[in-house]
Amino acid sequence: MNDDRTPTPDTAAAQADDADPATQDASAPEPATQDEAAPLHRRGIKSYVLRAGRMTQAQTRGLEEVWPRLGLTLDDGPQDPATLFGRQAPLVVEIGFGMGGSLIEQAERHPETDFIGIEVHAPGVGKLLDEADKRGLTNLRVYREDALRVLDECLPEASLDRLQLFFPDPWPKKKHHKRRIVQPAFVELVRGCLKPGGTLHMATDWEAYAEWMAEVMAQAPGYRNTAPAESAPYVPRPDFRPLTKFEARGERLGHGVWDLIFAREA
Repeated sequence: MNDDRTPTPDTAAAQADDADPATQDASAPEPATQDEAAPLHRRGIKSYVLRAGRMTQAQTRGLEEVWPRLGLTLDDGPQDPATLFGRQAPLVVEIGFGMGGSLIEQAERHPETDFIGIEVHAPGVGKLLDEADKRGLTNLRVYREDALRVLDECLPEASLDRLQLFFPDPWPKKKHHKRRIVQPAFVELVRGCLKPGGTLHMATDWEAYAEWMAEVMAQAPGYRNTAPAESAPYVPRPDFRPLTKFEARGERLGHGVWDLIFAREA
């Protein structure tokens, strides 16, 4: 998830039971094969790890009052974007939007584009819904579901102009790499949802995970790297991806962030 999350402490807390330094690996090992990774959600692998969080009054309001208007569930079944939003427009999906700051900013900046956010953590979903309502946004919908199931069961083939995955959990220990969302089966699932020419945009502040992402994509059929030769396999941060407070602080401290954008070939 992205935004107001601080990845390193958050991930460390989730993995505190495995402190053996022998399991640490700063390199980018060979990703799982297609057979090992697919299909992820049917093998019991989820796109998230659920963590407890306290709810503010505004977040509770978002879930209770705004959810009925902007929220979606798996039980709603397959979606037709034109019917869902009442218009024909470019469609962007973001997986793991955290507290929702960057997604809200994009939806407000680009009223000509429709957005669907997927996040399981109640405080983030509630905050995003509350902000969307306060700002009068009509081009945003939200799932509080496993992203893999949403992609597989709810989104039509060739319906997305862009799928965004910003700062997902890096799972830095080698024995946890199978928990990373970026796997061969995941990028194949995404490819089926993208329009020809549509893009998968990933960003991470873990260099080893960036290398892992690049390796997975290099082996994935039907994708083209959009990176210029001088920076390949990475692209400069595009203007449409808002700079989060966490990222800006990291830049001042000299920390790196790596963006990868791959387009679906026809």
